[in-house]
Amino acid sequence: MASILIKSATIVNEGKQYTADILVRNGFIEKIAASIDTAADQEINAEGLYLLPGCIDDQVHFREPGLTYKGDLASESLAAVAGGITSFMEMPNTVPNTLTQELLENKYQLAAQKSLANYSFYMGVSNDNLEEVLKTDRQNVCGVKVFMGSSTGNMLVDNPKTLERLFAESPMLIAAHCEDEATIKSNLNHYKQLLGENIPVKLHPKIRNGEACYLSSSMAVELAKKNGTRLHVLHISTAKEVSLFQSEIPLAAKKITAEACVHHLWFSDEDYEQKGNQIKWNPAIKTTTDRNAIVQAVLDGHIDVIATDHAPHTSEEKAKPYLEAPSGGPLVQHALPALLEMVHQKKLSLEQVAEKMAHNPAICFQVEKRGFIREGFWADLVLVDLNSPWKVSKENILYKCGWSPFEGQNFNSKITHTIVSGNLIWADGKLQNNQMGRRLSFVR
Repeated sequence: MASILIKSATIVNEGKQYTADILVRNGFIEKIAASIDTAADQEINAEGLYLLPGCIDDQVHFREPGLTYKGDLASESLAAVAGGITSFMEMPNTVPNTLTQELLENKYQLAAQKSLANYSFYMGVSNDNLEEVLKTDRQNVCGVKVFMGSSTGNMLVDNPKTLERLFAESPMLIAAHCEDEATIKSNLNHYKQLLGENIPVKLHPKIRNGEACYLSSSMAVELAKKNGTRLHVLHISTAKEVSLFQSEIPLAAKKITAEACVHHLWFSDEDYEQKGNQIKWNPAIKTTTDRNAIVQAVLDGHIDVIATDHAPHTSEEKAKPYLEAPSGGPLVQHALPALLEMVHQKKLSLEQVAEKMAHNPAICFQVEKRGFIREGFWADLVLVDLNSPWKVSKENILYKCGWSPFEGQNFNSKITHTIVSGNLIWADGKLQNNQMGRRLSFVR
């Protein structure tokens, strides 16, 4: 493993900016100092560049096994690393669904052979696999995932007894997708009666509306409070849901936390006319009022983490009529550039980007020795040039699906180098080596 010396970087870490050198050896940050003269195998001149801790994305769908025509661990981890995401936590709605310990371990074995980024995988919950869920190893698995609404194969959990036991007995963090299925079905039937099968995508946030989100997320929060559960509510999409979460206590002391996704911070229902099914996600992108409230909740601490919910589909699938087109889209390559654009727009600070995409995911999930730029921590590092404009185009999109909802968008900031577990993986727009990432571990 090559040693790396980063010279004269502007380090963004733990609420501060300062210029320093960093020595990386044997995968870890060995030294941070104003000036380091030690020889290293690789030296990076980072003068004028900003060094952030590598992003930890707590919600991705990399589609392997079973759906690899949409994306796979190799292709999507490359896109992630190119976008400054050095670690990911992947969801269980692959094929087959990750509902047994054996299937869970199979995914770890695949990642060890294919993933350029560090990795962890959620154990999935169904109405009838709770005994398997309770066997999950807290030290080696990021969490368990429950779909409380939004049916995905056998993974919609709508049995009250199962939910009660899950929240009472889960050995670890529960990550919850919260949408009320009965409300969604009622809304969908209403619009089918009005419009038949020709429902436009702009009605997606009316069908999967704020009421569906709040009913489900408030039930999850109530169950967690009743049972003392460690709950993490994914992809908040409404202003109303923000009130369910606390901002006045330290993150490490919170039992109930929340996540926002980049698309809910960037797009609004005004964008459906231009973007169509490309921005069809579950939960739906909603109003500008909702978007602005989510941004404010990120700033004031009601929402703790920013993630992507990266979920690629083919262009052909997305081109189908609204009712047939799947929900989700690719985001890992463009999430950090989009947030850095929000820094240029004065909506976020660099320190807040590092906090919400690196520090806080590490705290929320108790990730061992990652998420911060500290001596003795794993060297997961991202160098960015805040003044290097570029345009998203088909030629520079790395997702296997070959498209992005950000296509045509001009960004002012570029990721110049990405270091994963001490290895320089991405630099100057190119893959530098194919050293695999490492399995995340957790201090619990």
